[in-house]
Amino acid sequence: MTMERTLIILKPSAIERGLIGEVVSRFEKKGLFFVGMKMMQLNDLLLDQHYAHLADKPFFPPIKASMKRTPVVVGCLEGKDSVRVVRQLAGVTNGRDAAPGTIRGDYSMSVLENIIHAYDSVENAQTEINRFFTPEEIFTYELVTHPVLYAPDEIL
Repeated sequence: MTMERTLIILKPSAIERGLIGEVVSRFEKKGLFFVGMKMMQLNDLLLDQHYAHLADKPFFPPIKASMKRTPVVVGCLEGKDSVRVVRQLAGVTNGRDAAPGTIRGDYSMSVLENIIHAYDSVENAQTEINRFFTPEEIFTYELVTHPVLYAPDEIL
């Protein structure tokens, strides 16, 4: 079975508030599953690569400072349409505008301190999975719950 993969980063605002378990459980309850997960301290080099598209923006230095404040939790999730599903669960970037029931809508009041980073395309997610994980850190397995999560024609 081929499923889509995406990457999430639980930001320092999630770590400092003790929300790791809450956020992880939302993805698992939805039916997505983690094929890679680790805690790491981000450094300038990695952040410069990761946020290269924002390097010339005035808000780039505060983003870097925020992301280096504590370690982050990086996770690779797998599931049908996982990029789209994760973004919907995360909610819009500004926590004040995010719908109740989304991660940002329930746990964030900020644009910068918005709990989670999620990707907008399969291509961007794959680039970042490769940046944050080695191939040996990504695992392949199936949940025993697949038959009750998906219709047979959805898991071909």
